[in-house]
Amino acid sequence: MPEIVSLFSGCGGLDIGFKMANHKIIWANENDREICEVYNQNLKDDIICNDIKNIAIKDIPDCDILIGGPPCQAFSMIGKRRTDDKNFNLIWDYVKVLERKKPQKFLIENVVGLKSATDELGNNVVELLKKKISKLGYSVNSGVLNAADFGVPQRRRRFFILGKLGKEKIELPQPTHSEFPENNKIMKWVTVQDAIGDLPIPKNVEFLKYTKKPITEYQKWARKNSKDVRNHKIPTLSELDKKIISYVTEGGNYMDVPDSIPSTRIKKYKISGGRTTTYGRLDRKKPAYTINTYFSRLNVGCNIHYSQDRLITVREGLRLQSFPDTFVIPSELTKRAQYKIVGNAVPPNLSFALAKSFEN
Repeated sequence: MPEIVSLFSGCGGLDIGFKMANHKIIWANENDREICEVYNQNLKDDIICNDIKNIAIKDIPDCDILIGGPPCQAFSMIGKRRTDDKNFNLIWDYVKVLERKKPQKFLIENVVGLKSATDELGNNVVELLKKKISKLGYSVNSGVLNAADFGVPQRRRRFFILGKLGKEKIELPQPTHSEFPENNKIMKWVTVQDAIGDLPIPKNVEFLKYTKKPITEYQKWARKNSKDVRNHKIPTLSELDKKIISYVTEGGNYMDVPDSIPSTRIKKYKISGGRTTTYGRLDRKKPAYTINTYFSRLNVGCNIHYSQDRLITVREGLRLQSFPDTFVIPSELTKRAQYKIVGNAVPPNLSFALAKSFEN
């Protein structure tokens, strides 16, 4: 069983995927204490809750595979990035661990914007990374994967760098799902309704019973070993937000809202154009758009339930990220923290596909 060290682990989405593929997490690290609480509760492993800069590399155990997703804020927008940016430097902290521990294989996860990010001298960050890592003896591969192509009910694109000691590269996983499957060897994308259609109407209570039987294979998988529904409380809305939602059609957005509604932001969006997903309502027959850290807000992304006049819940966000219902976020955490934890996570089903590619 390959042994994994996980850096910048978040709530454990990347780690869960590797555990699903029969890898063993022997050490994990995360700096945020609320996120560490979620990790410990769900993965049943003790995570080292500390800034990676405060941890001596000699105290990190040797491993077969090093994985991690350094915080991506520094790369979420294309353009030059200062090398003194805290989040810029974290990716180089990962490389320092890689250099000292020399595992057989490694994985780095980040936003697509990393591909085009440059430092203050105009150097492409990815090329700098590849050059440095290649000198350590690794063959490096990289590319963008769409989570929807791997059984995640969400069109979420992420950039990955994979490496293996020696001359042989690790190939990126081949899609298992497609929007338009051409043969029986590949499945159709998992849709929003496939993922959350069985969940009960949310209420402001801690526990809810399932009121419908699972229909799709995804629903059956999500509910395995789960006795009830948690994290399924109704998101708070202003009266104006409720009014706006009532006008947005399934698959629609702010363009559905009449000019008579007193929203300066929507009027500006209509003039400037773009922002396709803003004030968006989910389409039940398609995967969701990217679940971001602000899916509790109407004006950031496509977060309206496809048939009910409300925003999606934390549980629905977890389902759309491919977390099972047994994965629970403590209700004591602030709402802001709960949504941030879900939005920043790596979808476990995508991670599983990557973990399987490490088997050769």
